Amino acid sequence: MFKTLFAVILSASLISFNVSAAYAEVPAGAETFPADEGIVVSSIDTAGYTYMELANGDKKFWIAAPTTKVEKGEHIRFVENMKMHNFTSKTLNRTFNELIFVTSTQIKVEK
Repeated sequence: MFKTLFAVILSASLISFNVSAAYAEVPAGAETFPADEGIVVSSIDTAGYTYMELANGDKKFWIAAPTTKVEKGEHIRFVENMKMHNFTSKTLNRTFNELIFVTSTQIKVEK
């Protein structure tokens, strides 16, 4: 029941996503950003999703977004939809301690 409800909520949120991208080089560092931002440490593409490990200050965390082209070091802003604990991705055969599902991402351009 929970898996079905989760799939329905996730599907509904992904239908209305808006991914915009503008590319810029962002220096990596221990700079702290708002909670809905981070620097790409690594990414994994799967069918329909891009899993991104982000760094924000001294904290690292994972998000799952609709397929997004990202590169290591890019500054990402995202819209959080749902946070899952001990989430197992059958596609990746991996369990994430915490995974944030997001409805959209934006590559932030430094001015």
